[in-house]
Amino acid sequence: MIIKPRISSFREVLLLAWPVILSNLSVPLLGAVDTAVIGHLPNPAFLGAVAIGAMIFSFLYWGFGFLRMGTTGFISQASGAGDVDEVRSVVARALILGCIAATAILLFHSPIILIATQLIETTDTVKAGATEYFNYRIWGAPAALANYCLLGIFIGLGNTRAALITQVFMNAMNIILDLVFVLGLDMDVAGVALATAISEYLAVAVGGFLVWRELTKLGGKWCKDEILSLSKMRQLLSVNRDIFIRTVVLIFAFAYFTASAAKQGEETLAAVAVAMNFMHFMSFGLDGFAHAAESMVGKAIGARQADRLNEVVSASTVLAVAVSVLYAAIYWLFGESIVNTLTSIEPVREIAYSYLPWLTVMPLFAVWSFQFDGIFVGAMRAKEMRNGMLISFGIYFICIQFLQEKWGADGLWISMIIFMIARGVTLAAVYPRVKKLVLT
Repeated sequence: MIIKPRISSFREVLLLAWPVILSNLSVPLLGAVDTAVIGHLPNPAFLGAVAIGAMIFSFLYWGFGFLRMGTTGFISQASGAGDVDEVRSVVARALILGCIAATAILLFHSPIILIATQLIETTDTVKAGATEYFNYRIWGAPAALANYCLLGIFIGLGNTRAALITQVFMNAMNIILDLVFVLGLDMDVAGVALATAISEYLAVAVGGFLVWRELTKLGGKWCKDEILSLSKMRQLLSVNRDIFIRTVVLIFAFAYFTASAAKQGEETLAAVAVAMNFMHFMSFGLDGFAHAAESMVGKAIGARQADRLNEVVSASTVLAVAVSVLYAAIYWLFGESIVNTLTSIEPVREIAYSYLPWLTVMPLFAVWSFQFDGIFVGAMRAKEMRNGMLISFGIYFICIQFLQEKWGADGLWISMIIFMIARGVTLAAVYPRVKKLVLT
């Protein structure tokens, strides 16, 4: 049965979504400042080193996104059920798991950077700089993974404003430290890396305080036996394992897209890199509504409220679709202007212009994958997310083989749209399992 959402539900979704959207928007600002600071140094290899080093960390940390998503699902369901002690236990378990993961990263950081630089084709000077960047920033790993956990806690509790405060504070400190270390102390690549690592620890301090304040307000107590419960730990590891597999496959899908574009030549690859910014911009808005769905769906399931589940799914989906239409309109009206802002190379611009029809319709197809991801994270149906991603990737991989050969780079974009559709359809097919959770 379809429940017509009340105005209050739309308002609630918006209140949860807008801090996440603003938080996401602060990330490219930081990237722009990093580029501007290092880009004014005399050696262009510094800029390449920071870009390569940052890319390595993006892939490394993105794989641990399960710490955020898994924490959100468990926290929201425990909160919805009114089990404050379990909320505290989930917080502790997530941070323990984050510490274990960070320790593993630190222990194996040398082979990680060695393998990464061997896989990337660039000059020895850039590789040396990227290695230096990595060796400084890697010591921020415990804080980076702890921040994933804190973000999951905030979203799970429905306090996205705290997530915004933490993220904006971290990025602001990063910018300030960039200026101090690079321009003030002439530390070039090492300064950018050190600024990021220190700002991550400062963000943990702020985020930790906000979590402590939130838990104090909720009440409850820490239960050592519950925190270290083997059955609960196994459940957490099982869910996070499936989310990890799903995330790694998603990372590989986008990496394979870029690698396939590289076969079309340098100009096509550059145009695809420009066009991928449209995908990043799109994610800023759609992620906000997906995160709102995570929190609200989890709480509805925890409270066993079927009508509430239907209402929040409907409200968040309507708003997400409306935003996807807005993105499509912006890309249609201003697509060429956005491309011109991103590159001044005329041949690259011309190729990127040809991708605009695909980029314009992309939000209308991608919104469903974002939205269902949020719903299934809140419902903690990680197995279905994993299976759906594997099936979708299989379809996507087959499409690329045939469509790229027939239509070149256009075939790549068609394959990406099919991938987004498949992700939405595979989860929509098993959505009734989410609805059953409120009845058990």
